[in-house]
Amino acid sequence: MGTQDGSLYNRKAAVCMNQKSFLLKFLKLGQLKTNEHTVMAILSVIVGLAAGLGAVGFRYLINFFQTLAYGSPSELLDVVKTIPWSYKVGIPAAGGLIVGPLVYFFAREAKGHGVPEVMEAVALRGGVIRKRVVLVKTMASAISIGTGGSVGREGPIVQIGSAIGSTLGQALHVSADRMRALVGCGAAAGIAATFNAPIAGSMFALEVILGDFGLATFSPIVISSVVATAVSRAFLGDTPAFIVPVYQLVSAWEFPIYLILGLFCAAVGVTFTKTLYRFEDLFDSLKFPEYLKPVIGGLILGVSGLFIPQILGVGYGAMDLALGQQLAWWLMLLLVAAKLLATSITIGSGGSGGVFAPSLYLGVMAGGFFGMVVHHLFPNVTASPGAYSIVGMGAVVSATTHGPLAAILILFEMTGSYEIILPLMFSCIIATIASGQFMEDSIYTLKLARRGVDIREGKEVNVLKSMHVKDVMSPYVETVSEDWSLEKTSDKISKSKYNSFPMLNSENKLSGILSFNDYSEAIFDEDLKYIVVAKDLATSDVVTVSTDDDLYTALGKISRYDFSTLPVVSSNDSKKLVGIVSRRDVIGAYEKAVLKKSLFSSN
Repeated sequence: MGTQDGSLYNRKAAVCMNQKSFLLKFLKLGQLKTNEHTVMAILSVIVGLAAGLGAVGFRYLINFFQTLAYGSPSELLDVVKTIPWSYKVGIPAAGGLIVGPLVYFFAREAKGHGVPEVMEAVALRGGVIRKRVVLVKTMASAISIGTGGSVGREGPIVQIGSAIGSTLGQALHVSADRMRALVGCGAAAGIAATFNAPIAGSMFALEVILGDFGLATFSPIVISSVVATAVSRAFLGDTPAFIVPVYQLVSAWEFPIYLILGLFCAAVGVTFTKTLYRFEDLFDSLKFPEYLKPVIGGLILGVSGLFIPQILGVGYGAMDLALGQQLAWWLMLLLVAAKLLATSITIGSGGSGGVFAPSLYLGVMAGGFFGMVVHHLFPNVTASPGAYSIVGMGAVVSATTHGPLAAILILFEMTGSYEIILPLMFSCIIATIASGQFMEDSIYTLKLARRGVDIREGKEVNVLKSMHVKDVMSPYVETVSEDWSLEKTSDKISKSKYNSFPMLNSENKLSGILSFNDYSEAIFDEDLKYIVVAKDLATSDVVTVSTDDDLYTALGKISRYDFSTLPVVSSNDSKKLVGIVSRRDVIGAYEKAVLKKSLFSSN
């Protein structure tokens, strides 16, 4: 670097340091160590403002792309009735043509519904989310939804809000605990601003994203939710997401019926979750460029929309019709299956959008169908079908997310209907319990489990799973050859600090392992000294790990067999020795990773 370039670099660095110093002084992060709540309150307000504005901007951006694609920002169900059939097919495909390369080349974590990526960032990376995710996720999801993708807007908002919180944390070099809290603030603010539901937004972040109800986390999340809701109401108005008639519990005899509804909704939720990931696997198996697969999903969706236009977009128009009891029972049953498949195809093919709104959609249709059936059979002891639609919404969300508290509160805030709260609570709990019996993971955690990340196992396991053997192994290995004499082998072992040695054949391939116990008896037998070779003494059944194995796997094998070290082989050739990993290496890497997270300063 020349003198001039170096000076320019130094000036830029000085400016950055001055900016950081100003922010730190402004927030007094170094002086308020005894007043953690004050610091986090200030930061949570900033996150709430930014996420609230982000949610509003995202709504406007969706309307912009829908107007660009369909000519109107109005309810999509009404708009598609007025356009030619070729547009109905081509527009979702065109959206996929843009979204696919955008996500593939710029931020692959923006693919899909977004919430699992936030949970993974919290569990494995101390809440660190790449800054570019804000822009890429915003654009990709807005285009997907605006061109008719059968997805929701809450998942993207959660990821966008979380990325905003993470970006602020990275800019201020906060600790890992503060970073997690700021990510939760962003998620809560996103949900709150999207649904005009500050209580539900807070609960969603605490129950689903963080799994932490401590005061240090609870307080800033509530503040962010309130601030974001205030911002949203200032731009979008203060009205519930759904306007519904007053429904109430008619008879105590309805509780057994609501129990059955909870079981029915659990079945719908489990089916939705499994179908979604089966379609992901199906599209992953296609021998086709990854960035073009959303085009295929868009074409399938467009053709389906010719016959069932209610499945296009977020689907609030169709949901309003169901809540108002304006749909036939058979149509609602059909829409359960059609929406389930449409969302699975959109996300499975690589589209970007949430699964929360589709879960609400499935719930309102399943509940409406169920309500019509039971009201026809028992008209004197059951409420009108609209009541079952509301309860069904919460029950399916509970079944898919395994978050009954968030589901109950969000339905209460979205509808403003308190009268239906008892059956809502009852069915949501039943649906959560029942779905947990069929599927241990939620629609969010299953995606992580498929990647080897288990939120339930805790930080320790996930830290180990986030690192690979190749990152900590030693490439220098002391080996013995199959044809070495006992004397030569003994001389090698006596000069080494190790007690076991990988054995190589004439082709330098791993063929066994020789331990101290293997040759200790033979070494004292003079008759064997010149006739026994290493191959005769070594164990041919070798326990190994590959370079691509995670440290959790390596430590499991070390502990199971009580080894101090394990040979490391190539991921492409199980006989090619490339290194060695020890128990000390694994534990040291873990301790270093945990320390790095606790003292986090930058990504």
